[in-house]
Amino acid sequence: MYTNKPQIMARLRARDYGFDDDFVAEGEVEEVIDKFRVHMEEEWGIDYSKEALMQFILRQNN
Repeated sequence: MYTNKPQIMARLRARDYGFDDDFVAEGEVEEVIDKFRVHMEEEWGIDYSKEALMQFILRQNN
């Protein structure tokens, strides 16, 4: 089924934020944020807020 809602794609890489970690989350923005949050909490004990990760994504595009 086709929808008119545009899909905004994003990518977050742990290495880009100073971690010795090859984790990459790619896909739609909400999915990327969720995957990255879970990974960072499980692997590094860091609880990033959704808002903080959205800022990371927005800054990539500027």
